[in-house]
Amino acid sequence: MAQQYIVSARKYRPATFRSVVGQESLTHTLKTAIASGRLAHAYLFCGPRGVGKTTCARIFAKTINCTNPTADGEACNECESCRAFNEQASFNIIELDAASNNGVDDIRALTEQVRIPPQTGKYKVYIIDEVHMLSAAAFNAFLKTLEEPPEYAIFILATTEKQKVIPTILSRCQIYDFTRITVSDIVKQLQYICQEENIQAEPAALNVIAQKADGGMRDALSIFDQVTASSEGNITYRSAIDNLNVLDYDYYFKLVECFLAGDVPQSLLIYKEIRDRGFDSQFFINGLAQHLRDLMVASTPATRSLLEMNEEVSERYVQQAARLAPGFYYRALDLCNSCDLNYRNSTSKQLLVELTLVKLCQIMVPTPPPAAQPAPQGIQKINPAPAAQPTPQAQQLQAPQPTAHAPQPVPAPTPQAAPAPTPQAAPPRPRPGRPEAAAPTRVLINKSTTTQQVQEPTATYSNVGARREPFTHEQLIEAWKGYIKAHPHEQVVINTMLMAEPQRVDDTTYEIYVENQGQISFMQSCMHSIMEFLHNELNNDMLALNVKLNENVTEKRIWTPREIVENIKQHNPKFNKFLIDFQLGLA
Repeated sequence: MAQQYIVSARKYRPATFRSVVGQESLTHTLKTAIASGRLAHAYLFCGPRGVGKTTCARIFAKTINCTNPTADGEACNECESCRAFNEQASFNIIELDAASNNGVDDIRALTEQVRIPPQTGKYKVYIIDEVHMLSAAAFNAFLKTLEEPPEYAIFILATTEKQKVIPTILSRCQIYDFTRITVSDIVKQLQYICQEENIQAEPAALNVIAQKADGGMRDALSIFDQVTASSEGNITYRSAIDNLNVLDYDYYFKLVECFLAGDVPQSLLIYKEIRDRGFDSQFFINGLAQHLRDLMVASTPATRSLLEMNEEVSERYVQQAARLAPGFYYRALDLCNSCDLNYRNSTSKQLLVELTLVKLCQIMVPTPPPAAQPAPQGIQKINPAPAAQPTPQAQQLQAPQPTAHAPQPVPAPTPQAAPAPTPQAAPPRPRPGRPEAAAPTRVLINKSTTTQQVQEPTATYSNVGARREPFTHEQLIEAWKGYIKAHPHEQVVINTMLMAEPQRVDDTTYEIYVENQGQISFMQSCMHSIMEFLHNELNNDMLALNVKLNENVTEKRIWTPREIVENIKQHNPKFNKFLIDFQLGLA
């Protein structure tokens, strides 16, 4: 007869503190308390699901009743009490599921049972699982027994939601917080099980299972059994991602290559292939954000320990991260986060994701220089210009041509006058100790409220924070006024900037105070252009500007002519005599 199959979560459930995965500090504390005899009458084990709360409670109950514990504080598994526990025949351990026994009558039955002392062993241990499911009346009925139980009774409460347990219960318990099990610890346990079961498994496949478990060992073992059942004793990375509906990280590596090359068509084709495989678009965009996050932590040796994956895959992340600039991560993660936030309310979700991919492809693409044109001396907004007067060369080209039968003498070459320069904004005055700013180039800036073409200085987003030249408050004010002069047509923003002069907070942080929320919105819509101008003028990328609402602004009211006259009368008595003498008044 074939041996009955037992799932891994039950077969490999820890039987000693030593075999508990990922909770070393907590189990050490429990063993020390048992060895020293300092046992409390009530414990609260809290933490996420599948991290070992109930398992540790059972091991604790077995160990304190063991008649021959080992030197390191573990149960011997040989005495009568341990054998009864292992065979699930011990009368000293009572488990109660509070999810289905959450009434006052259930707690009263428990308190009546507490009065009966143990027949064998020292202690009777009551394990109440999901204790947060008890009703308020049941909690109150349980308080007295929990606070002053018999000396042989120990209560262990387990819950996944500690915040739902009333404070009076918490104050009577020793609280142990169980943490999520790390990916590396889960992978080690899965490798041990593979050795015991003679299963071949690729490290990348076990890593996928561990990440899918989200810190729960029980979930990891359930997923492991699922993948094992379909892989016939050989777990590969491909079989794991196919069985668990996980998107292959190769897609994300290919997408980042498209972002580096600015290849919009290829990125859209990759996204189509992902949709054709049945993956949800929001799941895809969240996976892309996670991939970009992993690239960001892989770019710095100090943070590479945050990568929860095997060495082979980690090295691949490090190699691709070396080709990306720090500014790319921040803008790319912000775009993915905005897409995720707007996904639920979007009426065209596919278009939203595709637009995000298009923007991601444009981050690393440099702006092309303009056609052969003289470099502008200032920052000017492009507006329809009036018809310009023809230059002397143009007048010669437009002059009437002589007829063919009338030969004309060839005039002697004369030096031509230089064409009149086009009126432009005055260039910023060079300051001592700082180099001249680079020649501006034309870029297209997409605003949240409008899209317009402006003459902007060259800005390389990958070099954010590179320039740190000191500047004074006077230099900042001069650059502030320079932006006002260069953008005379942005009336609302210019009026706001004229009334709100930057105030110094520290060496690189300034604040401006505006009168209403509308001015804040207009300033935010143009903040990218303003900060880019100031950074280039001051040759310092560390400058930060905060826009705040002035709470001290009093409400402004329009006075009527009669109110104005009456106010002048009150403050200037001679004005009333003036009105009488000249017989003046309001109609």
